[in-house]
Amino acid sequence: MRDRILLCHVDEIDDPGSKGFENVDDQQSFFIVRRGGEIFGYRNSCPHYGAPLDWKPDAFLSYGGNQILCSMHGALFNIDDGICTEGPCPGQGLTAIEVLVDKDKIYLKLKDN
Repeated sequence: MRDRILLCHVDEIDDPGSKGFENVDDQQSFFIVRRGGEIFGYRNSCPHYGAPLDWKPDAFLSYGGNQILCSMHGALFNIDDGICTEGPCPGQGLTAIEVLVDKDKIYLKLKDN
């Protein structure tokens, strides 16, 4: 039984940077963010409107690369916890997904069945 799915190698994502994924093992679309030695994962859905956050493939970060940006309404979210700090949905959060890093590879952790 599989407990994870390989997404990519760490060095395939800029630091800071982000990468989106669709059609991975029947999961809703999601993205990962690299910041320093940490990787964070979230569903690609703004809590304000339910729309995807990116305006082009893999573009999930603000211009400075220090927050996640919803391209539709300009909401800004913390990278480390997904909480909205500015925009139309303050205090609401992105839905986290579980990712793990093992030997410079990033995996989506599958839920236990």
